[in-house]
Amino acid sequence: MRIDPAVDLAIGLVVGVVVLATTHGTPHAAPLDVTATLVAAVACLVLALRRRWPLHTFLVSSVAAEAYLVFNHKTANGMLILAAPLIALYTVAESASRRRALTIGVLAVSAFAGLHMLAKPASWLGAENLALAALGGLAVAAGDGARSRREYLAEVEARALRAERDRDADARRRVTDERLRIARDLHDAVGHQLALINVQAGVAVHLLDAQPVRAREALTHVRHASRTALGELRDTIGLLRQPGDQLAPVDPVPGLTGLPDLLDTFRRSGLAVSASGLGDALDLPVPVDLTAYRVVQEALTNVCKHAGAVAVHLLLQRSEEALTIQVENAPGTPGRPAAPGVGLVGMRERVSALGGSVESGPRPAGGYRLTVVLPLEAR
Repeated sequence: MRIDPAVDLAIGLVVGVVVLATTHGTPHAAPLDVTATLVAAVACLVLALRRRWPLHTFLVSSVAAEAYLVFNHKTANGMLILAAPLIALYTVAESASRRRALTIGVLAVSAFAGLHMLAKPASWLGAENLALAALGGLAVAAGDGARSRREYLAEVEARALRAERDRDADARRRVTDERLRIARDLHDAVGHQLALINVQAGVAVHLLDAQPVRAREALTHVRHASRTALGELRDTIGLLRQPGDQLAPVDPVPGLTGLPDLLDTFRRSGLAVSASGLGDALDLPVPVDLTAYRVVQEALTNVCKHAGAVAVHLLLQRSEEALTIQVENAPGTPGRPAAPGVGLVGMRERVSALGGSVESGPRPAGGYRLTVVLPLEAR
């Protein structure tokens, strides 16, 4: 907190008026001397500069105060002039480090006491020197306390600002994570349905004239898949509603218990899907159950997009520590190459979040193999 130099100048004027009044305003006091008055004015009015040059102000005020005492050595009332250098000593202690403030304080009080002892050898342990030592120590302690409080308040304010920045950064990170999670869920929930729609629509176009019955079946699958995709899209978007909005009905999140229905949808699209080990996929932890379902969903969707209607085998193996998912497909020749997507990247993110691993690549005999290991004690 900055204080106007006019306030310090007013403090110096008050000290100077009090000193002159108590020294020369009593009936038996010494007459007012012009030189002593000028010296007293220097000792007091220099306090206006105490916050800009604290040490220099203290030295000038101390020398001027001692000079004033020399001019008025016959009266004891002039000791009040030492209030000016004590105020300057307080400012030194407030602006300097504790060690430096203590050093300056001890040297200053020792110098004052030594000068007074030389002037009055009989009173080196008198009340004046004891009071000067006590007031000097009080000025240093008060200045050090003010400095410590100022530093404490500055640290508290800095911590509050850091906490606010960290809170804002954490909120932004949470928003980003939630947005990515919703985008991943949307991709997993709707992406495979759209892939099926694309495949079945291509089949319908190809068979519309030659085999209208099969084309009608393909269009029925398109209708069913689009209805399912719209429902899952509605449920996912419903999560983005603001508080107070009417809640959309959300079905339970699917797990491996819904795997038979999922496989049937792909079989209707033309994939020859076989599965083994479905009985090992019971009583799994919820995160593992959901992630395993999404892995199978994404893997079969990728087969449908990149290999077409081929034979696919799904294997689930459960041990005491992990669930292994393996999806293998025979070589295929899709009608049109699929554009590269982010399905495998999202799958790796899901699996990595649980501490699992993903391995994928072509098989030696042709086709493609995906192997995912999910620890049952997920992070």
